[in-house]
Amino acid sequence: MKERAGYLPDIGVEEFEIKTLSFQGKEAAVEVEIPLLNREQMDKVIEKVKKASTETFKSFSVSDIVHIIDQAIARLLDRSSPHRQKAETILPIVTGYDAEIIRLGLTSYLKTFRKHELQRFLVEDLGNPFMLDDFQPRVKGGFSKAMGPELITHIWSGNVPALPLWSLISGLLVKAGNIGKVPSSEPLFSGWFAHLLVEIEPKLADCFAVVWWKGGDEERERSIFTQSDVVVGYGGNESLQSLQSRMPVTTRFLPFGHKISFGMVSQSSLDTRKAWQSVHRAALDVIRFDQQGCYSPHIFYVQDGGNVSPREFARFMAHELENFQTTYPRRGLSIEESVSLSTWRQKEEMNLFTHPHNEVLGNQTGDWTVVYEESDIHFAPSCLNRVIKVMPFNKIDDILPVIAPHRTFLQTAGIAANPEELFKWAEQLGKIGVTRITALGSMTSPEAGWHHDGRFNLLDLVTMVDIESSAKEASEQFAPYID
Repeated sequence: MKERAGYLPDIGVEEFEIKTLSFQGKEAAVEVEIPLLNREQMDKVIEKVKKASTETFKSFSVSDIVHIIDQAIARLLDRSSPHRQKAETILPIVTGYDAEIIRLGLTSYLKTFRKHELQRFLVEDLGNPFMLDDFQPRVKGGFSKAMGPELITHIWSGNVPALPLWSLISGLLVKAGNIGKVPSSEPLFSGWFAHLLVEIEPKLADCFAVVWWKGGDEERERSIFTQSDVVVGYGGNESLQSLQSRMPVTTRFLPFGHKISFGMVSQSSLDTRKAWQSVHRAALDVIRFDQQGCYSPHIFYVQDGGNVSPREFARFMAHELENFQTTYPRRGLSIEESVSLSTWRQKEEMNLFTHPHNEVLGNQTGDWTVVYEESDIHFAPSCLNRVIKVMPFNKIDDILPVIAPHRTFLQTAGIAANPEELFKWAEQLGKIGVTRITALGSMTSPEAGWHHDGRFNLLDLVTMVDIESSAKEASEQFAPYID
């Protein structure tokens, strides 16, 4: 099976070098072909996208753009549409994830970009979305308009399907020209989405591009970064630092590095009736895309004193992960991932000799692992792929000192607690660097308009232009209706 990836505006070039990425699934293989542009071709794409951004895209109203995106998302949510059927057929082969995980994950994620959710995006950041169309009055006096850049370059990473849509749609909402570099691990969905947008509104044909080049191509990256107003980068801290070193100081860089998330379970959620629900939801956060997202949990801190103890919580978690393995099996691991998991588990099993009160739970094939550790509270990432630790605590003050040193890596905390505890814990966690508090079961599904790593989706992309009240008042003396 062959599939073409990416999207290019018409730059009058008939032939491109083609890079082929091969993927082997359980029952089928896919060869993904994507154009590899040379320096001259890339410059033509950049010029075309920037010109269309200025002459075409910025003439659209923000309501028009929301409507177009909503139509595209509606087709991708429709399981009878060829676009959705292609995604459900090919993405399991490319990513290795179970087909049902792909189906459920896509539906949950894509709903975030329906019309009313996009309106929440706009209002959350701008208050008045029409600031993207025209100058709007400000409470302080005067008028302001939000100007989107000519060109945003997105450096995407990761193998979670459709993940690039978040930054791409943000770029579209501010009427910028957009060029996205797809990751080799999932190079398809963003290109499919770009083609679908043009199918719905052909006038957008030159307003964006979805391309690929080998990471670390310094000459190519330096060229495109110099011509970009904003660069949005995803990846490890080292790779992001390397990207930034090739960027002129005049280019705005918005980096999103690796983050670590965790869960906290209060004794108030651990009576015999409610505990299973908390465990079930926590296990969902573990199995969704095998903890590959920044918002996926690495540790669950479980409070002592409930009818269900932290040790029992860990055992219930093991039971739920085994059930989910039957329904939604884990994807196949690479050699590197398998070695990492095996090494991690062996280390935890060796710790049992010196800490016999700990437990290491898992099935014979190593599809999941739960470690119950009560010897000392600490904070460290797991090796992912359905590997989780459960640790008991008495009060939140026991946890904060071990988490706080990692504040630059913190993102999401999934919490099961009563209302009083929720707000108290959120205040304390926010002070040490956590930027998102959500319910167990929702860790991998951020709400529309969430503040990614504590920042803004749209405000960080635009430039505000102010007309001060003095200018407006002074202009009145020159009006044709003045005597």
